[in-house]
Amino acid sequence: MDTLTAIRERRSVKNYDPNFAIPEEQLRQLLDLALLSPTSFNIQNWRFVVVRDAQQKKQLRAAAWDQAQVTDASVAIVICGDPRSWAKEPERYWRNAPESAREQIVPMIRQFYQSRGEQVQHDELMRSAGIAGQTIMLAAKAMGYDSCPMIGFDPDQVANIIGLPDGHEIAFMVVVGKATQPAQPRGGQLDKSEVVFFDRFPAANG
Repeated sequence: MDTLTAIRERRSVKNYDPNFAIPEEQLRQLLDLALLSPTSFNIQNWRFVVVRDAQQKKQLRAAAWDQAQVTDASVAIVICGDPRSWAKEPERYWRNAPESAREQIVPMIRQFYQSRGEQVQHDELMRSAGIAGQTIMLAAKAMGYDSCPMIGFDPDQVANIIGLPDGHEIAFMVVVGKATQPAQPRGGQLDKSEVVFFDRFPAANG
């Protein structure tokens, strides 16, 4: 499936075949594609906890208000991350770049995040996680699978279930598997005139 078709056909599916498991090779491919998602300064601040174990999925389902897609989908991927990735040997992120690029960019990483504080570090993680989540969902669709992004869960319970390290944050969860029913019809798209503007917002009336 081409990218444009995957974008048009990707939907948040709730019903999955609990007996189907994504083949290991395809799961690795899906995760490899997720790792190509862009991050600011290439700090790769996302982390992906891929939950396949049936008992652990049951725990996640309980923390997610008993939503069946958590256990029925092939995998539940908790997308989280380290907002202080920028401070942890940032030269790693540019180790394959020319020396001149490393000397220019690596000091900029520390300067940027130190000067802007924890809120920007948090926001940057959420942006990175969102981009990666969309990459996973579109790649899954192109591979013939369906997905559902989820924020309906208790983050403290999920953090305990996955052993979230101190200082890390959970963004959201994406389940991926083989659908048994299509998604519900689209609820209603806003008119393009309400959400798309060129160059600037129109002047307010009155």
